[in-house]
Amino acid sequence: MIRALVVDDHPVVRAGLVALFDAAPDIHVIGTGSSGEEAIALAASLEPDVVLMDLRMSGIDGDEATARIVAARPATRVVILTTYENDDAILRAISAGASGYLLKAAPEEELLAGVRAVAAGEVALAPSVSRLLVQRAASPNPGAAPALSARELDVLRLVAAGLSNREIGERLYVGEATVKTHLLHVFTKLEVADRTRAVTRAMELGLL
Repeated sequence: MIRALVVDDHPVVRAGLVALFDAAPDIHVIGTGSSGEEAIALAASLEPDVVLMDLRMSGIDGDEATARIVAARPATRVVILTTYENDDAILRAISAGASGYLLKAAPEEELLAGVRAVAAGEVALAPSVSRLLVQRAASPNPGAAPALSARELDVLRLVAAGLSNREIGERLYVGEATVKTHLLHVFTKLEVADRTRAVTRAMELGLL
């Protein structure tokens, strides 16, 4: 039996997902949440096999909640279930540690198959998402990737894992101010303005 946690900030959508998954003979919904904060807390207390995570929520969004859940409990797999299918949204979800990216408008059997695949240790991507990733991989990036130092790459990998500046400092045995300095250098070299875009840009350039 696959133990699932459903997190979505729309009550009607959440109820529909619960009804869909609970009707399956091999999936049992053990809890529901409406925010990223609830997702993190419920994942820690209920220890689900799979979390069905909405992407856009107030407060902590699905990306950050996914990163925190995966970092705290690697055995729990997260499937992003959303209406968004643009390149950046997909890359952010994958870099956060999601094992699946499915669209809410997908047929019921596709959603059920995705949950089962992820629970079995596989990756589940909506067909349209797979096409976008293939197109992205096939499109050459102009210019050479900027050179990041080993420590800057260390910091960026931990950002991708969902750690805060304080947590990164503790992991690397440096002060939080040093972490911020490294991140500023990364932002400058990658020509980005925030942590999320730094991670996705580094993935695009093959640095992560």
